[in-house]
Amino acid sequence: MHAPITLQISALGFWIVGLFVLVLAVVTVWQMVRFVDAYDKQALTVFGEYRGLLEPGINFVPPFVSRTYTFDMRTQTMDVPRQEAITRDNSPVTADAVVYLRVMDAKKAFLEVEDYKTAVSNLAQTTLRAVLGDMELDDTLNKRQEINARIRKELDEPTDEWGIRVESVEVREVNPSQEVQQAMEQQTGAERRRRATILEAQGERRSAVENAEGDKQSNIIRAQGEKQSQILEAQGDAISTVLRAKSAESMGERAIIEKGMETLEAIGQGESTTFVIPQELTSLVGRYGKHLTGSDVAANGHQLDSLQFDAETRELIGLDDIKEILGEIEKAAELDVAGLEQQAKAVKNGDPNVESADETVEDDPATEPEEQTSASS
Repeated sequence: MHAPITLQISALGFWIVGLFVLVLAVVTVWQMVRFVDAYDKQALTVFGEYRGLLEPGINFVPPFVSRTYTFDMRTQTMDVPRQEAITRDNSPVTADAVVYLRVMDAKKAFLEVEDYKTAVSNLAQTTLRAVLGDMELDDTLNKRQEINARIRKELDEPTDEWGIRVESVEVREVNPSQEVQQAMEQQTGAERRRRATILEAQGERRSAVENAEGDKQSNIIRAQGEKQSQILEAQGDAISTVLRAKSAESMGERAIIEKGMETLEAIGQGESTTFVIPQELTSLVGRYGKHLTGSDVAANGHQLDSLQFDAETRELIGLDDIKEILGEIEKAAELDVAGLEQQAKAVKNGDPNVESADETVEDDPATEPEEQTSASS
């Protein structure tokens, strides 16, 4: 009875031992193998002693006596809690920031500082308060880039000893106290009203200047138009006066010449052999010829050419009728030569029926004693 029971107990113990050994082997393998991600590094300690850094991939370590500490080698973002500070001009402000950092040396980050994230956060908070306290309120609101640069410079030296590099610091917002914000809003509103008033005044002044300039240009243009109109009107009056004068002169000369032609015609129709030509008629004919030719004498025996006139002036002064007038003069001047010779012979022979030259002059009513010229055949 006791033998089978003993065999069963021995078999159970064997299975228990075997299971323990299997579990121990699995745990041992699990403790020996370390998987490191591509962006991580792990610090290895054996019995508390630093042994080195485990690179990305599969690593084997002493089981049960080894510990590893993981460090993320990527750029990490860390928020700096909101901080209260008093500026140099005694204005309370609150500000928060963001720090971008990266582990450059995992060994230093493991051995030189207990928790690099907490250390960097605390250092950033104190540096932010110090930088804000060293500036005036207006500078804290306007010079964000300067604040970021100063905080980063203050963090570089201590974090470099920890194997940490601060890549960038960004202050997200700086808020004055509620009372200061109200005062700033009132100041901003007053400044905006002042600028609006200045701009409105400048606009009105510019509008007035533009209106005055427009009126000035309009008056100048109007005066120039009136001046040109007066000049053109005066030129028109002058031209009209000249044309009327030319017309009157031409009509007067023509009337005198026509009257002289009538006198010549009357003389030509007479039976007397003595002819008296009034000097006034010859003078008028000479003046009329001088007006047409520019001179009443001939140069070197050649007749001078007449002046050139446009069609309107020629018609006005009757220039085209000269040939007709001269034809009438020549026609009136054509005398019966044979008849004049017979009358001259009769006078010479003492014929009582023929008038003497003195009687012919006395009978002519168109002549005056001082303007007569006697011609005898």
